[in-house]
Amino acid sequence: MSTRATETEHASGREDDAPGAQERRGTPGDLPEAGSEDALTRRTLLVTTGATLAGGALLLSGSAARAQSVVPGASGPREGAPTDTGQRRVRQPHRSYRPVVVPNGAKLPWKVVDNVKVFHLVAEEVEHEFAPGLNACCWGYNGRVHGPTIEAVEGDRVRIYVTNRLPAATTVHWHGILLPSGMDGVGGLSHKSIAPGETFRYEFTLRQASTNMYHSHHDEMTQIGLGMTGMFIIHPRRPVGPRVDRDFVILLHEWRIDVGTGRPNPNEMTDFNVLTMNAKAFPGTEPLVVRKGERVRIRLGNLSPQNHHPIHLHGFHFRITETDGGRVPESAQQPEGTVLVPVGSTRVIEFVADVPGDWALHCHMTHHMMNQMGHAFPNMIGVKPGDLDAKVRPLLPGYMTMGQTGMAEMKMPVPPNSIPMLGAQGKHGFMSVGGMFTVLKVRERLARYADPGWYDNPPGTLAVAASPDELRRDGIDVNAPAPVEPGAPA
Repeated sequence: MSTRATETEHASGREDDAPGAQERRGTPGDLPEAGSEDALTRRTLLVTTGATLAGGALLLSGSAARAQSVVPGASGPREGAPTDTGQRRVRQPHRSYRPVVVPNGAKLPWKVVDNVKVFHLVAEEVEHEFAPGLNACCWGYNGRVHGPTIEAVEGDRVRIYVTNRLPAATTVHWHGILLPSGMDGVGGLSHKSIAPGETFRYEFTLRQASTNMYHSHHDEMTQIGLGMTGMFIIHPRRPVGPRVDRDFVILLHEWRIDVGTGRPNPNEMTDFNVLTMNAKAFPGTEPLVVRKGERVRIRLGNLSPQNHHPIHLHGFHFRITETDGGRVPESAQQPEGTVLVPVGSTRVIEFVADVPGDWALHCHMTHHMMNQMGHAFPNMIGVKPGDLDAKVRPLLPGYMTMGQTGMAEMKMPVPPNSIPMLGAQGKHGFMSVGGMFTVLKVRERLARYADPGWYDNPPGTLAVAASPDELRRDGIDVNAPAPVEPGAPA
């Protein structure tokens, strides 16, 4: 007998983006009542009771019930039916945790077969939209780039089938997860590579609680460069630290997609021109929506081919609570405003969203907040073109000198299947950002976690142009030399 994860996934949290969640609750993203404590809902209690009764039926029906649990393609008894640590039986899979939220993404469904959580990953070619107007043919998992997030609990035994529908061999490496050598996913070293058309079975017991990733470990430059990556979240069996209300997962990545082309170039080593969060470049990134006062966790992973990413959050200080190896002791946590996420690493930050507003969350490498920027052009800052444009247009109709005052004012038609280097319309005008950028939206009152739109600034809290009366009142002469305080004498 199988039990679907989406029916019993949590007793202490609400799953906002699980498959079928809208059908179960009616309204997508509904919030619990303000101040309510998470508890076993009537539905969860009924399902849990049903699962218990079903468990009794398994014991009574014996082999007939077990036959219903057979996974297509499995042969013989599963390897390592006892846990890796001895001959004792595996623990009952855990279902009570705060499910993560994956902006622009999805999670991998699972079922329980003989106390094992069973997943199925399919490596395949994927047509992916990076942002409105920019699509490319990538390689990913289960029709997605990046692959769906895998979510489980410390102590669970997991069985993950990987089917290869690519034209090349592949593997899956469970990045950062402690497991037997033969399950580690390095092609030719850990096990044979998965040939096109084959399905391999990975199975191991999760011996840690941490934020991890997964990716191909066969022809890594090509396959990671084309998008074969994903996140793997292992919740602690016993809660650690303050309870969080919103638990977000973001995977950072970088790509080379030349203007007008239809595939990422995995051979690029330096000039990446599409920088993404969960495989989306701004303005394609979904906002992170929370209610004022909620405790927020953001899990960041970086499987970029080359670059580290200093991720900066506006409006809040946070603590780095986890690294690749797990929980950081509270005595070692310190307030931060920017967290460096190295290549191949994960970092987890937590904070209380106690100030409403629209707050930027972005990579602080400035070129990483741009889209499809070319790097082989001269520095035009300060150039005075005069009548150059008029002289050139008879030869090149539509010619326009660009870049002499920066990139934000460069507005011109873009070629097919490409996006502007910068920008989208915000509430207060043009936003000269792109790439690895999204928005944390904190609101005092929310009925659901859908995008609430732009923030309405309360009176007196919005920067505006200074009036002449204000300048006179405060003795500001805008035509006088810029004031400066003399330094202390030597």
